Amino acid sequence: MHPFIKWTLVVLTPFALWIVLSAVRSGHLRPLYEQHVRQTRRERIFLSSLSFFLGFAAVRLLTHAIRNGLGPFHDLSVHGRHIHHLVWGILLLLLVGYSWLLQVGTGQGGYTWLGRLTAILYGLGAALTLDEYALWLNLRDVYWEREGRASIHAVIFFGGLLSVGIWGGPFLRALTRDAVRLLRGRARAVTAGR
Repeated sequence: MHPFIKWTLVVLTPFALWIVLSAVRSGHLRPLYEQHVRQTRRERIFLSSLSFFLGFAAVRLLTHAIRNGLGPFHDLSVHGRHIHHLVWGILLLLLVGYSWLLQVGTGQGGYTWLGRLTAILYGLGAALTLDEYALWLNLRDVYWEREGRASIHAVIFFGGLLSVGIWGGPFLRALTRDAVRLLRGRARAVTAGR
């Protein structure tokens, strides 16, 4: 991993966790979610983004476990042919795309749970597929080789595009305002206690 990316993650991850945990602790997370995200297009983007990053992390952990012989995990093979996880990702993307063509899970018709489900499946399918982007680029299995880094770059690029609609929006600004308000309240309490 490039040192810039590593240090960015080291700095931003605790900050993002602090903001979210502050909102959870203050009891404001649910109202903020209801106000800024729930039952809008933003909710589908949010759920897709969340399932994309969680799916990517899970598949990376699983492939490392398989490679190191940890746990009950192993590669899936059919008639001696290794089935890469991008196959499952492509199938999920085809299923979601076809569902959206039929207006299933698009928010039309009042079935919000279908919209949420298809958004989650879209994010997961994209993660499974892009995690093996280097395979489609090189037409050979380079997952553990230097060329395999192209998959990481594709995931970062697409994850950024997918997330830009939600993370930079009003929900994040409201979370930050809430965390700052909480911090100011604590500072006042400490000052008053002197």
